[in-house]
Amino acid sequence: MIDINLIRTNPELVKENIRKKFQDSKLELVDNIVELDCAHRKLKQEGDNLRALRNSLSQEIGKLMKDKRIEEANAIKAQVVANNEKMAKIEEEEQRLGAEIKHMMMMIPNIIDDSVPIGKDDSENVEIQKYGDPVIPEYEIPYHADILNGFDALDKESAGRTSGNGFYYLLGNGARLVSAMLSYARDFMIERGFIYALPPFMIRSDVVNGVMSFAEMDAMMYKIEGEDLYLIGTSEHSMIGRFKDQIVKEQQLPIKMTSYSPCFRKEVGAHGIEERGIYRVHQFEKQEMVVLCKPEESMEWYNKMWNYSVELFRSLDIPVRTLECCSGDLADLKVKSCDIEAWSPRQKKYFEVCSCSTLGDAQARRLGIRAKGEKGTYYVHTLNNTVLASTRALIALLENNYNEDGSVNVPKALRPYMGGIERIYPNK
Repeated sequence: MIDINLIRTNPELVKENIRKKFQDSKLELVDNIVELDCAHRKLKQEGDNLRALRNSLSQEIGKLMKDKRIEEANAIKAQVVANNEKMAKIEEEEQRLGAEIKHMMMMIPNIIDDSVPIGKDDSENVEIQKYGDPVIPEYEIPYHADILNGFDALDKESAGRTSGNGFYYLLGNGARLVSAMLSYARDFMIERGFIYALPPFMIRSDVVNGVMSFAEMDAMMYKIEGEDLYLIGTSEHSMIGRFKDQIVKEQQLPIKMTSYSPCFRKEVGAHGIEERGIYRVHQFEKQEMVVLCKPEESMEWYNKMWNYSVELFRSLDIPVRTLECCSGDLADLKVKSCDIEAWSPRQKKYFEVCSCSTLGDAQARRLGIRAKGEKGTYYVHTLNNTVLASTRALIALLENNYNEDGSVNVPKALRPYMGGIERIYPNK
């Protein structure tokens, strides 16, 4: 959510930002907010005037009563009663308008950074750099589900019976590899000064509304029936929500956290749920990194964070590239974002495994997260990035470490978490 003062002072800038994101249907929201804001401020001024008048009349009534001028005092009392009734109606209308303005403000996209390329959708994202050589071996790389089946490590049929499409059982070395990668990712971030956290896996609606747009919520979140609780789609939601309505000391910044959680996603949209494999599913596990920092430091942290992802995947012998997300591919709260994509030797192309974003003070404004320093109180900036998402990281690891005999090399970084195993062999 942007500062309403920006709409008051520079509505055309806000409209131009909306056009850059190809959301022209939201342009009228800006004019509606300006109109309602004027009415809201007028009501507030009228209410303030009536409250000031009430205080003045109350003092006058006291003087008249002291002087035994009862009839005059009663006449003023009647005026106070009438003013109170009028003030109650004003406050009710003021509250209604305030809620309507806030709802509209939460639909206005955040102001994107000047460096963001302009484009309609992810097809216009821009490659920044490649890391590692994308190798295509002379032998065929099987589909990841077939590799896992060779290890008796994947059971989607049983998961279909217990839970439906989009769920899976990982077994044996498949499950062990995921646990190893997550443990390695956890320690990787701890070594870089991040505090490890296990957050709540369910959050209330006010936190959901604070960390994401309405459209994202509808497409992702599972609602707990009969309760004001949602299953998290990523631990970033819980981790940012931890600071809701808090004022942190400036000397505590930056706050650097890395959190583990299962993630639950409806995955509503044209892409659908994958039938055979585990690329797009309803449930997976993830190690996340989250930073709260001073506004002037957010871009520095943004660059550090996506570099951590590159470093981690390269340590697992997986070639990656970074993509700058274009304006139309940015979620409404994001200022700037990039995807880290892993090389798929089977598909001979890259696919997304991480997403790093800076959201400016949008989440902080929605949730009331501020810092107090020598120059006063201000909204912090929030950033998040995937350290490692279990299913997609597993796919990348299997394909890039697959051998012609059907075995899979265990990267050196993971061997301490795999009991020293250097290679996994298919069952005969």
